[in-house]
Formats: sequence, structure tokens, C-alpha cells
Amino acid sequence: MKPTAEGYHHHTSYDRNAMTPHFLDWANVPSQLKTYPGIEVLPLPRDPILPDRNASDVLLGRCNAGNASTLSNAADLSALLALTCTVTAKVRHGGGDHPLRSVPSAGALYPTEIYAAFRGLSDLEDGLYHVSPLEHSLRCLRQGDLLPAVGAVLDLHQGRPPCLVVFLTAIFFRSAWKYRDRSYRYHLLDTGHVLESLTLALHATGLSGTVSLDFDDSGAQRLLGLDPRREVALAAMGVFEGTSGQAPAEKDAADLPDLPTGILEASRVSGREKDYSAIRTIHEAGMKRPDPAATSAGPMFDHLGLRSNAWTSLAPPPSWPNERSYTDTLFLRRSRRNFSREPLDQNAFACLAQSLCKCAQGEPADGPGAHAAVATGFLVTQVQGMEDGLHVLDPGSERIGPVKTGAFIAPMARCSLDQAWLAGAAVHVLFMADLASLDRNWGARGYRYAMTAAGRLGHRVYLAATALGLGCCGIGAFYDQEVADLLGLDAAARLLYLVAVGPVRGGILPR
Repeated sequence: MKPTAEGYHHHTSYDRNAMTPHFLDWANVPSQLKTYPGIEVLPLPRDPILPDRNASDVLLGRCNAGNASTLSNAADLSALLALTCTVTAKVRHGGGDHPLRSVPSAGALYPTEIYAAFRGLSDLEDGLYHVSPLEHSLRCLRQGDLLPAVGAVLDLHQGRPPCLVVFLTAIFFRSAWKYRDRSYRYHLLDTGHVLESLTLALHATGLSGTVSLDFDDSGAQRLLGLDPRREVALAAMGVFEGTSGQAPAEKDAADLPDLPTGILEASRVSGREKDYSAIRTIHEAGMKRPDPAATSAGPMFDHLGLRSNAWTSLAPPPSWPNERSYTDTLFLRRSRRNFSREPLDQNAFACLAQSLCKCAQGEPADGPGAHAAVATGFLVTQVQGMEDGLHVLDPGSERIGPVKTGAFIAPMARCSLDQAWLAGAAVHVLFMADLASLDRNWGARGYRYAMTAAGRLGHRVYLAATALGLGCCGIGAFYDQEVADLLGLDAAARLLYLVAVGPVRGGILPR
């Protein structure tokens, strides 16, 4: 396997005629709870006051983030983390209760872990903490003001100090237990979901944040106390309040003591873990940061081999039907795929498309924006006012263009491991990238950019669909070459992620 975006993606592609059998080891299911023996569990306040914002206002960036809100105590932190990732339901699975979260995850395996470094909260000591969504609690890994050391690991390009920095990591084996070498795809997609959930949580609470994708990987894993054979940092977010202040002088993270071996051992989540070398190979190749001057050669759509000559502007919808609060929308979010095959209202489709255009409100301080790393398309059927077929989105100009007409939904279901439920959706939202372009512009790290961006955009689809009373379910499993052929993509272009949307039987009931 070549340690490139193109090499890894092709190495882990599914082929209908070459699928290798794999049996899940149910006696060795990885734990979803990362624990640190001997470190005190600090419960966060339960039932914090959550914002009363309309989902459409949050998704479309109409909350005036950064104007008034502060992060002053544990209750404020509790609210932000509850809106980022929290347990929303439980199902019986494998002989026990299996918690489901507000953020989707491939196979509900939840490889993403959350860490927070903060200072200045009135009732919590400054330090670096591990965040447990399952317990809604903290564990302190380092004490004191860590933000100067964090500043040496990542550059948030801000002239003011953050009050909080959040790191998102992935534990390899949680996903590899089921998806083996292919699981790095899902590590990145899942990271994107949580990162966008955090971004939207900031908008909902009136705070502002800056995404960092090009931090010092080795410095981050040492700061967080990760075993890099098992767990790696994939994204970070600096959170700010107010508009001024003197940024703290950076402190070399190497001056911090190494964390004890017991903390590194917490990255182990099963007594019998298997190492999948392709995952480590592509991640380690992506640890090399690209030249800061590296830029994409235009929108990713230009590199796919798809063309449209009949663009139509997205008219602002008069209102969002079935408007829900953002909090209710987040807690109601589920993977729902009992599609009813009913037509989709044109206004609802416009709301969905516009929510994707607005992802630019959370662009990273480093690395490409979401729309530069991936292109968005739609396979539509029974959408009022639209011809069945493949359409593409131009997010900068907020317009839609048809590429080719025809019935593609059922063939896509066949290309997606013959998952028949996909044929009942009204829309398949497609996130695509040219892998050679990723390698050319950003090296292997470009794969992180694209897959994380696809996860971020996919999360917006989930929330917009839920707010609109529609069902939604994402998949990352398909016969890769068959899909490329069906869509007519260029040789190096591939579908990264598909999210199906449409009316569902019974609708979505309020909480």
C-alpha cells in the first residue's frame, strides 16, 4: 500500500467479487468508556441550562456567536459539552444496554475521545481534562494553566487568548474491531461529526471557535498522554470569548513532564487488540504537515470530471417547516432509514442544501475549508420541482446544477453493499473528492482534511433533516469502483460518504 490518500483509499476499497470474510469477536468487544484508574472522576452539573435557539438559526449562522456569552464555570462547560456529544438513548444490544449518542458513529462504535484544556473557570481547577460523554464527567490529567503549552502545539491564528481548547482523538481498535484496515475512514468521518457538533454548540451558546487541523501531532499526543499505537489526535478547536486580550506567551510543550505509563495504557480498550498496519501507515504519513502556502487548485468539484451547464440559484426558503429548537433537534437525532418513498417538498430540499452552504462559518485556521477538500452532490428522486438524477452543489454561489438525468437511487443502493433501504430515500447526499488532487496539494494529510470535512458536512445533513422532520442515515460502505462508474467520476475521484434523506414512516415524534 502506498502511504498516500489514493493508495490507502484504494487499498481499503470494497470489491463485490473480492470481499474477505470477517467474523465479529463478540467476546472481545472494545469498551466505549475510557477510564484512568486512580484518577478522580469529577461529575459535571447535570441538566445545565441549554440555549433556546431555532435549529435553522444555528445551522444558518444567525446566532451572532461571540457577541455576549462567556464560559465562566462548570455549568457553562457542562452545557457546551452536552451540546457537543451526550447520551440520548439506550438500546438492547449484545446482551446489555448500548448507549446511543447525539453524534452518529459508524457501527455505533464511537472511536472519538474528547479532551479539554481550560483556565479561569470559577469552580474548576485550571488544567487538562479527559471528557467522558458516557458519564458526563471529567478526569484531570494535568494541573495548571496548560494553554501556553497548547499554543506551542497548535497555532490558532488569533490575537487573543483562548479560554478553552478541545482536542478530538480516535482510538483505532474501537472501529477496527469491525471494519479492520478500512476503519481509518470512519475514524475521520466520526471526528468530523463531533467537530461540527462542537462548532454548532458554540454557535448555539453564543461563543466563537477556531478549528485547527495542522497541529503538531507528536506534541499533541505527548500533551494528552496518548499511546500513539492505539490513539491519535485528529482535530482541535480553540474557544474564545470577547474580542480582546493578550495572548499568553507560548511555552514549549517539551518542558512538560511525560504523563505516567498508566495514563498511556488507558488508550487500550480491549484485552485482545489487533494491530492493523494500514491504519498506522496512512496516519503516520499524514503527520507530515504540508507547506503553509499550499492551496487547493479551485473547488474540489472542478477535479471530479462532472460538469453542469444549467445552474439554478437556491432561493431562500420562506421558512423551515416543522421548525424545532436546536437542542431538541440534537437530542432527537437518530439514524432513521424506514423511508416511506414519499415525495420530498422542494422547500425542504432548499433548506437542506442551504445548511450545507453555511458550513463555511466554521472554516479551519489552517488547512483547506470543507468545500475545498470535498465536493457535494445529490442523487434525487421524487423531489418536487427537480428532475431525477445527479446534481451538484456550488456552495460559494449557493446554486445547484444538474449533471445527468436518470434513476440513480436504486442502482446506488445496489452499489452500496445491496442495502435495499437506500432505494426508499428521496435524496442521497454525496461527498466526493479527487484523491490525486488531495495528495498533490497537501500530501497524505489531505486525506484527513477530506474525510473530516465529509463528516462535518454529513453532520449538518443529519441535523437539518431532523429539524425538517425527515429521516436520515449515513453510510461509508459501498463498492468503491462501482460507485465511481455509476456517477461517472474521473479515474482518481471517489465517493467518500453518502447520507440518505427522505420522509419516514410515522415521521419524527417530539421528545
